[in-house]
Amino acid sequence: MREQLYVFVTFVYRKGNTAKANNNIVTGFVGHCVQQFSSPRKSGATRLLWSLFGACLVAAVIGYKPVVIVHGLFDSSGAFVELLRFINQSHPGTNVSVFDLFDRSSSLQPLWKQVEGFKAAIYPIMQNAANGVHFICYSQGGLICRGILSTLPDHNVHSFISLSSPQAGQYGDTNYLKYLFPQFMKFNLFHFCYTSVGQRISICNFWKDPHHMDMYVNSSDYLALLNSERTNPNSTVWKKNFLRIKKLVLIGGPDDGVITPWQSSQFGFYDDNETVVEIKDQDLYLRDVFGLKTLNARGDLFLCSMAGVEHINWHSNYTVFNTCIEKWLV
Repeated sequence: MREQLYVFVTFVYRKGNTAKANNNIVTGFVGHCVQQFSSPRKSGATRLLWSLFGACLVAAVIGYKPVVIVHGLFDSSGAFVELLRFINQSHPGTNVSVFDLFDRSSSLQPLWKQVEGFKAAIYPIMQNAANGVHFICYSQGGLICRGILSTLPDHNVHSFISLSSPQAGQYGDTNYLKYLFPQFMKFNLFHFCYTSVGQRISICNFWKDPHHMDMYVNSSDYLALLNSERTNPNSTVWKKNFLRIKKLVLIGGPDDGVITPWQSSQFGFYDDNETVVEIKDQDLYLRDVFGLKTLNARGDLFLCSMAGVEHINWHSNYTVFNTCIEKWLV
């Protein structure tokens, strides 16, 4: 009986799941269902067993959308072990992909170059996922994912989960800044970042000095284009592409310590007095330049703020996963 159930559930799972799943994950998941169904139970538990088997079978047939994780500055796939564990505990059998592309020091390469590299790696996953995929994009990776979503006309991303990413830009004296540019502070980094040489380094692609906005707009090869702060002949097409997503989830918090201001993770940013202007009062929202206002009107824009989480811990904090991420991976 056990062997027959195993063959049946495995067949149904592989028949119903259009994405290419890892066989070890499939085997583990099917084995769990069969074990639960065929294990001894006290008299009177038959109905419960059939209910449990039915739930396992439904989950197997429907499956979960593949999840693509894009890392941040100086990261690699090894940093996301806990996040992978959270996903597979809550959504067994999920096909999760983390790429060792532009990892560690290579993450300093220009963001458009990284967009093209990640796009080439991710696109086959999209093509094999008839029901779409989810993006979880951490820190600098959130900006890379926006580049992919804006320039890929046939993407099928369902949930775009931006995890502590400087979506509106970065302007702050952090340890990362001191490490990368020991001779600069936030007030004078524009001298380097807003040059052709500076724009070859990823962090300068999203460095946004509120006291030198003209230079930022004229020099930024990446963020100013994505935000349509700089004239972009592709802005209409990029907006249409970006709005193919079904959900946008923006996660951040006041104790991050790296993203500055932390509200940038939710499209808030400084005015020229370094007072934070929240997302709904930002020009890019009010003019709906790339779709934030449209997403909100659709009911598809979600902000999740959590105190007490430092930047390096967002992807390994179970409370963050449980509160801000898990429900969007369906």
